[in-house]
Amino acid sequence: MNKKDFITMKTFNHTFRFKGLGLALLPVYLCAAVLLSSCQDMMETDSNRQIFNPALDQKTDSIFYTLGILKGVQQAIDQYVLVGEMRGDLTTTNQYTETALRQLYNFSYDGTNKYDSAYVWYRVINNCNYYVAHRDTTLMTGSRYVARSEYAQALSIRAWAYMQLAKTYGTVPFFTYPITSISEAELASKGEKKDLKGIVDALAPELQKFSGITVPTYGTIDAGKTNAGDQKNVATKQTMFPVDLVLGDMYLETNQYEKAAKSYWTYVRDNRLTTQKILSTPNRWYTFPNNETFPSDMSGSYSYSSSWSSCFSISSPKDVITYVPMGVNKIRGTVTNLPKLFGWDYYTTSVDTTAINNGTGSYNAATQYVLERQIDPSPVYLNLANSQLYYYQPQGSKDNTVSSVRLGDMRRQSTLQSVTKTDSTFFLMTKYEGGNINIYRTGVIYLRLAEALNRMGYPDAAFAILKDGLGDGQLAMEEYTTDTLGNYVSGYVRDTTYTMLETTVPFLSEAYYSYFSRSLSSTSMSSYSYNYGIHSRGCGEAVEGPYSGYQYATEILNKRRQLGNYDGEAIDSTFLYGPAAIDAVEDLICDEYALEAAFEGSRFGDLTRIARHKNAAEFGGANYGGQWLAEKLAFKHPAIDLTQEKNWFMPYR
Repeated sequence: MNKKDFITMKTFNHTFRFKGLGLALLPVYLCAAVLLSSCQDMMETDSNRQIFNPALDQKTDSIFYTLGILKGVQQAIDQYVLVGEMRGDLTTTNQYTETALRQLYNFSYDGTNKYDSAYVWYRVINNCNYYVAHRDTTLMTGSRYVARSEYAQALSIRAWAYMQLAKTYGTVPFFTYPITSISEAELASKGEKKDLKGIVDALAPELQKFSGITVPTYGTIDAGKTNAGDQKNVATKQTMFPVDLVLGDMYLETNQYEKAAKSYWTYVRDNRLTTQKILSTPNRWYTFPNNETFPSDMSGSYSYSSSWSSCFSISSPKDVITYVPMGVNKIRGTVTNLPKLFGWDYYTTSVDTTAINNGTGSYNAATQYVLERQIDPSPVYLNLANSQLYYYQPQGSKDNTVSSVRLGDMRRQSTLQSVTKTDSTFFLMTKYEGGNINIYRTGVIYLRLAEALNRMGYPDAAFAILKDGLGDGQLAMEEYTTDTLGNYVSGYVRDTTYTMLETTVPFLSEAYYSYFSRSLSSTSMSSYSYNYGIHSRGCGEAVEGPYSGYQYATEILNKRRQLGNYDGEAIDSTFLYGPAAIDAVEDLICDEYALEAAFEGSRFGDLTRIARHKNAAEFGGANYGGQWLAEKLAFKHPAIDLTQEKNWFMPYR
């Protein structure tokens, strides 16, 4: 960066006293000097265009500017994760935790917290604004508009960034024009402000016009090797933000449940997105929680394998739709502090790769363990994961026999590795060992779809996503049946729900039958494609089907008892599908978010969104959602009253 650029940026930063609109308001054609600091940066292009020329009239400019926008997302992502996880219920502090993280944890932060910066989001937003304002969308190659996908990306990332702002700060300055001068920045600071609903109302209609559009892809980037010798490759398609997923999130955040479900469905349909057979299974020799042992009648085929852990691989992560890949070192791109905070030295200089490569040395993972990690899993997370039943078909038994044992959820075993360094044993959180931060994963998208379907009035469809997977074959044996007196007998999927799943969100329609349906057997899953229940990822293949102990009525009953709202009423249609059932299934989904997506950055946002759902529903009384949230986080002894929605937001500086 030259002296003139530094002075300009410093002047912007010094002039504006309100949060966010400082350096962030420099348009991308000025800030691009930062992006080109090294020819090795993964988010760089080989464009020789003059970067100070604001024109966007060349086909290659779209690539250049799109990668520049994604560079801004990289620079915001550590804050996104830490603000989202430290304020949630799945993390805790330890003796090494810095003050800023402790303040996030117990809600004692003020405007001086280093993770309290709207600036990082406005930097992304203003770069998107600039692109949207100046992109020539008429450029064509043959009959194809070459910039259309990139234009949609700018709209999509802008909407996603504004959502993060509003979820963190409440009401924020809102503008959709590029700010390129001090006077424009001053107007923006004093101008229009919007909350989350206002932002969705303003941005969703334009974004909706691009529903169904494919994301840009520029092939695979060689991002280099880590200091430990691991090669990192980045599929650019997986760094993009699909329009329909962002739309789904916008509608879900604002309680527009059917619109959310339809947006998620559009992406699922167009991409034939299925949950697949992604499992984390137990190790016969592992010491399980609850003093349990590996059952003698569990098949030897349950020897340790974890395709689920491949969701967090350094290259080509499975199940991932969108992620933010970080540089393998400062020369090769923006770096992240997240692995180290959770116990892993991603940027280690202690591995002698030369000796390893020539055969005179060997790799020792302990050299990358960080005893002074600053974030640990909370007792809430450990108790939830360890209390789960693991379902299996006993060796030599018939298909209609399913047993269970309280081994805990195996995703916890993949997520947390018990390690020892300098005589201290602690949990290493493994999800960031590849230096990647996941934004959209297939499993999480299906859980958000379940959240929307549940609040549409279809808790049975939502539970199907947890248990069996959405598909005609999977649900063939799950039809809700009663006796002649109307008493519940078996199954859980109503006729009205089948109709909805054939029309509104048509997973079961003839047109899409082959995409999602498979033959159901309690444990024999011959194909890895199609849809499987999300809960099976950590609790066993035998979760599904009519013979498992994991059943709709039982899980609702258990959850209602846990919530303290079961009065002993009969298990009838009201019990199974009424407001209390919807509330209970929502909590089951909330638990599944924790088991599937712990420590990935979305936890506090998930909790507040669900709390708003509860407040909007006619169940539980006034401010039921606020009370629910406060109870979830009471173990942290927060410094503020979390029953009040105004306290869910950070101070805006």
